[in-house]
Amino acid sequence: MSQHLEVEAKFSVGESTEIPDLTGIHGVTDIDQSEVHNLSAVYFDTEDLRLTRAKITLRRRTGGNDAGWHIKFPGTFGRTEVRAGLDEPGSDDTTPPPALLGHVRALIQGRPLHPIAEVANERHVSYLKNEQGDIVAEFCDDHVSTVCHLPGGARKQWREWEFELAEQLGEEEGGWQLLTSATDVLTGAGAFVSDSPSKLVSALGDAIRYAPTPPEKATLPEDDPAHAVLAAIEANVNKIMEYDPKVRADEWDSVHQMRVATRELRSHMQTFEGILGGEDYLQLEKELKLLATILGRARDAEVIEERLASLIDTEVGDAVDEETTKDLLEDLSSDYRREHTRVIAALDNERYAQLLQSLEDLLVNPPLVTVSEEQEDEKAPAPGSDDTAGTPAEEVVEQLDHAEEAAELEDTPDATDTTKLEEAATSEVEDAGESPDSADTDSGSGQKVDAAAVLLKHLDKTHSKVVKLHKKAIKEWEDHDIPTAEREENFHNVRKTIKKLRYSAEAVGDATEVNTKKLYKACSKLQSVLGDFQDAVTSRDELLRRAHNAHKKGTNTFAYGVLYQHEQMLSRKYLEGYQDAYQGVAAAYDKLEKTTKKLSREADKTEEKKTRKSRKK
Repeated sequence: MSQHLEVEAKFSVGESTEIPDLTGIHGVTDIDQSEVHNLSAVYFDTEDLRLTRAKITLRRRTGGNDAGWHIKFPGTFGRTEVRAGLDEPGSDDTTPPPALLGHVRALIQGRPLHPIAEVANERHVSYLKNEQGDIVAEFCDDHVSTVCHLPGGARKQWREWEFELAEQLGEEEGGWQLLTSATDVLTGAGAFVSDSPSKLVSALGDAIRYAPTPPEKATLPEDDPAHAVLAAIEANVNKIMEYDPKVRADEWDSVHQMRVATRELRSHMQTFEGILGGEDYLQLEKELKLLATILGRARDAEVIEERLASLIDTEVGDAVDEETTKDLLEDLSSDYRREHTRVIAALDNERYAQLLQSLEDLLVNPPLVTVSEEQEDEKAPAPGSDDTAGTPAEEVVEQLDHAEEAAELEDTPDATDTTKLEEAATSEVEDAGESPDSADTDSGSGQKVDAAAVLLKHLDKTHSKVVKLHKKAIKEWEDHDIPTAEREENFHNVRKTIKKLRYSAEAVGDATEVNTKKLYKACSKLQSVLGDFQDAVTSRDELLRRAHNAHKKGTNTFAYGVLYQHEQMLSRKYLEGYQDAYQGVAAAYDKLEKTTKKLSREADKTEEKKTRKSRKK
């Protein structure tokens, strides 16, 4: 496959319009040659035209210099075109190459592709040169005939001109000057700047109005806390879809960003349980957990590779011999490539396509939880209050909260490949049928639960878990009878729960009047401290594993020991910032708790006044 930046201008012209002297364009001194190509292209899309509506085109073209499968994406400076050959493995006349299709899998989500239009084009192309003899642009005189396969479609014919910059000029100032001058010359000859962005759009015409449309996202009143809930979920769904093609292309930091979006989405969904719910909702969480696990393994390999490569570049690396450096870096790179291949396999799997469809369905038909009439007037107390038992919000949280899961799938030692991960996730989903998680969430009168109260209860519950894990980590840290790995794992558990507290704080801030920004920032700081600690520990442990392997082979392990000791010292240095960062979280939560109690008291007074007025009437 190859990728190209396409910057061009399109012009509508009459059949009798004569081509002007193209050397009149500023920067063009010669016309190298002219050729005639007979091009034929079939455009594909889903039944509801998801690609076309996103301004993306997918076509199979024959004839010309660039025959093959093409996908074009809109961009800031023109369009990006990805190309694959006609004979790519896994492709035929109606099936795009799998690798090419990967660029839009997140958008089509496993839906079948159909031909929506055919475009035949007799293209007269001229290559324009500058005074240095370099080709700076192509001028195309196109004679186009099309057939639209949509209901209400028609046959069309027209003539148009295209002026396309050479790729090296696409984002340069000289290229834009050339394009501006060409526009002046061509419009001066009787052409008009085209109001159609592509031949496909012109071919479809009004027929696009009769095609089915993708389902619309549900809309809730802006003052309904569930409105913010759906917005938060949608933001992360969009981020997953945005980074999907970037992960496939192995762009820098893309695996990390997609993993963050996946884990944040899952954490939000856990936080929102009690506002949204049901068996399908719970299964979605499990599927997101599996995806985060697969992304996490690639991310861990990426982090270790980056850390050790940077470490070797410092003075610490002076103690590492050249052979060890070469072997270590090659092995680490191989580890990442292997895990990245597993990620791509997972993204190409039907299970992932179904996950994306299910997320879309959730946004279209959100499974809002309801409570019975007799619970309707009960009110959940504010976080920190002693009077918490027996309220509707508390009962919903107790039934649905997954915060007390015994272990995260991503930390299961024997989940080493995609098959085992899928089996583990499937097992969890099946087990969920016998757990409180599958409790009936659609009871009674159909009255929605108090979303704000549920969110605040989740926040309080997550904070309580953070406090519990923090106390355990601090208490056991100095107890050297406990294995080092267990004592370090305590802080890793704090980190995971702090991350959930941060997500919960964000959700509460978006869905209620409570200002959670200070708590969010404090959690971010502590998460950063513990993230650096965990990265150093993971890198150190990987070095130890490699040192053992090297020793078995009779290889000198001194270099591994040097790197190991450095990562060990760094991990302890990072942990020195833990207490201050944790106190920041504790202080922020205390302040938030006081504010929440105050708001709760004010809400109670307001409700009491309303009741009194109602009784007087």
